Amino acid sequence: MAHRVAVIVRTKDRPYFLRRALADIAGQTFTDAEVLVVNDGGDEAAVQAVLEESGIQDRITVLNTPGKAGRCAAANAGIRATTAPYVVLHDDDDLWHADFLLRTVATLDESPADAGVVVATEIVIEERSEDGWSAVGRAPFWEGLTGITFTSLLEVNRAVPISFLYRRSIHDEVGYYDESLLTVEDWDFYLRVAAKHPVAFLGGEALAFWTHRPAAEGADSNSMFELAGQHSRDDLAVRDLALRAWVAENGPGLPLYIALVERRLRRTSTAASS
Repeated sequence: MAHRVAVIVRTKDRPYFLRRALADIAGQTFTDAEVLVVNDGGDEAAVQAVLEESGIQDRITVLNTPGKAGRCAAANAGIRATTAPYVVLHDDDDLWHADFLLRTVATLDESPADAGVVVATEIVIEERSEDGWSAVGRAPFWEGLTGITFTSLLEVNRAVPISFLYRRSIHDEVGYYDESLLTVEDWDFYLRVAAKHPVAFLGGEALAFWTHRPAAEGADSNSMFELAGQHSRDDLAVRDLALRAWVAENGPGLPLYIALVERRLRRTSTAASS
């Protein structure tokens, strides 16, 4: 019988984090969820060893990609392998409050117009310890955020994969994660979703925890830091593609005028500061 939620875990040669992620999922108060572990070119035996001690191996399916397919391809492989109506990406190093699935599933059950739901999120700073990695600092991600709108997403991303449960069917409408991107694939996807449908938001207590390890290197590193330069390039690529699509339909008049206004404002600002 199909589960109601598919939890997609992307991992590669990080048994410590995979073990922690599976324990996190096993600790959820909502249990009608299958787990698709996408092993992106990592050691298959190491992944299997972690699964066997997880306690939820009967709900886990492993997908081994040939070589390193990348973050987007790994996410898409998991999504295509499930028929669950709700999906969420739980990267191996991030964490949830025990009621994350319980509350997000209830929200979408009660809000059929919403494509998904984002929860209040906390950034957790980690440093290496004797037992692996331990939290040494915490800060709210977008403190004071009260909702997720298309307008706000146009400026900058307001959510991360660990915080977003959504309807799998939305991929049939807006497409999958863009495999030409090395980063910001989540923001690009959220823009496509929010342009067509509302997205619910659960504020208050943080239900998702996005971990940062600024000093980590190699397999333990965060893409946030390891690929910092690529984030800027991919951000521009997403904007450029959207602008070119708009110009193809409407012509370059408005973008040219906006660029002129921006140039004049920059000149005014420079003159005022000199």
